[in-house]
Amino acid sequence: MSMTLNIDAIRREVRALDYARGSSAEAALWRDDDADARANLAIEGMALEPDDCALFDMLREEAVPPPLATAIVLKLLGHPDAAPALAITPIEAK
Repeated sequence: MSMTLNIDAIRREVRALDYARGSSAEAALWRDDDADARANLAIEGMALEPDDCALFDMLREEAVPPPLATAIVLKLLGHPDAAPALAITPIEAK
């Protein structure tokens, strides 16, 4: 993302969202899928930056379902397809 992320602030916003947390089994599956995706990115020479890893680690810790995690990332990036009603504050590029 090449932006400075305040993971604690993002975590507070995520915790304030009304969403169904994944079960322990679902969260474990999502962590495994995430690890596979990161490994594939590294193989392709596109390893995540430390801030990006911290963001995705936090989303897994909070048991955020993958579709919501994607929506959160889009909102953080200020992407035009981001859900306007999602209560996540976009970050600014440095």
